[in-house]
Amino acid sequence: MRIMSSIRSPLFALVLLAMSAAAYAQVSISVSFAPPELPVYEQPLCPGEGYLWTPGYWAYANDYDDYYWVPGTWVLAPQPGLLWTPAYWGWGGNSYVFYQGYWGQQVGFYGGVSYGYGYFGEGYQGGRWQNGQFYYNRSVNNVNVTNIHNVYNTTVINNTTVNRISYNGGNGGIAARPRPEEEAAARERHTPPVAAQTQHEQAARAQPELRASVNHGTPAVAATPKPGAFSDRAVVHAKPTGTPYSAPVKRAAVQPTASAPAAHPENNAARGDRPASNSQPEPNRAPAARPNQPEPNRPEPNRPPAAQPPERQPEPNRTPSAQPNRTEPNRNEPAQRPMTPPPNGRSQPERTPPPAETRSAPQQRPQPAPMKAEEKKQQNEKSKGDERPQ
Repeated sequence: MRIMSSIRSPLFALVLLAMSAAAYAQVSISVSFAPPELPVYEQPLCPGEGYLWTPGYWAYANDYDDYYWVPGTWVLAPQPGLLWTPAYWGWGGNSYVFYQGYWGQQVGFYGGVSYGYGYFGEGYQGGRWQNGQFYYNRSVNNVNVTNIHNVYNTTVINNTTVNRISYNGGNGGIAARPRPEEEAAARERHTPPVAAQTQHEQAARAQPELRASVNHGTPAVAATPKPGAFSDRAVVHAKPTGTPYSAPVKRAAVQPTASAPAAHPENNAARGDRPASNSQPEPNRAPAARPNQPEPNRPEPNRPPAAQPPERQPEPNRTPSAQPNRTEPNRNEPAQRPMTPPPNGRSQPERTPPPAETRSAPQQRPQPAPMKAEEKKQQNEKSKGDERPQ
């Protein structure tokens, strides 16, 4: 039973380690806009043997929606033989995805980003493990040979373009793809960042001056001699560059641009197909279309203009006796006006006689006619009586 339990315990530990590494590799952050360029800074002096250089990088904070700089620092390796693969940002098709760094036997793919000091886009030329000890390449590392004796000097020939771009792919990113050895390193067992690295990143997140919107790509603390040593006198400041970083407008794509003046030209100017309110009437609506309107010297104060039928004319077959009931008491003209049409009303509407003459004729002329007939009859009878013999 003791033998079985002794076998199970290391197997269980290996399973937990593999599960933790797999779960850690799946953690990522995606952002719609690219991170700033890498700041320019000097590497601090290596504090002692066994420390490996981990370059600085831009991380992202969701709580204040901004990038922040995680300073580069020297970190003790979790165990001999492990090398550090830096973190990087890569285009994922619709956003930039963050790939966290890790420890492993081989240096994997880190986007082709040239972080400097041994990390020039491919692998690591800053040192190597030999007999359980790390040897530093002095050509790319700031090492004091008085305190550290495991050193060598090899000139590094960089075959990649040195720039300050901090992400792979996307708009303006680095066009690099993993090499076969880097793909093989990605399939190996990895160790996540140690506790000192995690605390270092959390401390950087809490520093407002390390946010990109505050330092504009030039952080006050660009590198530290050890993790979390932001107040150490050996802290290195970033060098100012010619192009300060400006945070993009993240929410402008959802706000429509105003185009009201172009969409409503009739607000301030008259259109050709719509006459203005103070313009003259159209030719088809001229006053000549109302021939029966009253003359200017005979106004009708009690009747609004809209109530007058401009085009109504009496029918020729209607009798005059049906019209007196339509007389309005407030009108100044006689009741029989529409009942006595002019004799030539159909053929010559322009020569209509004045309304006064047409309205007085039917009221004055019919009365003396019967009186003249009686007198004539009486005269005839009288004359006949006078002619009879006595």
